[in-house]
Amino acid sequence: MPFKPKPGGVRASLAHRAPALPAVATVLTLSLSLQGCALRGAPSYEIFGAYFPLWLVSAVAGFVGAVIAHRIFVSTGWAQIVPYQLSVCLAIGLTVAVLFWLSGTGQLL
Repeated sequence: MPFKPKPGGVRASLAHRAPALPAVATVLTLSLSLQGCALRGAPSYEIFGAYFPLWLVSAVAGFVGAVIAHRIFVSTGWAQIVPYQLSVCLAIGLTVAVLFWLSGTGQLL
């Protein structure tokens, strides 16, 4: 026996159905978390006419800080003395990135 649609179609049967209360509550709760950058917008810098988000600029600054720390370790001979050099340079880069982020958002000093 072939499928016979209801009179009025699918839209008529869905129009009378109210949305489930848990689904509405979930959507409203999740939409409240999106209000963080609504007033001032996300912090960003204009570089060469394009806006870059502050977290991306902070990540690049941290990477540059880690590379500079590694070059200093190699040129001074500390590379043979300092154990776990990758972890140390990563920690220095992370510190530079966080300090750049804090100074960019105005929360540092």
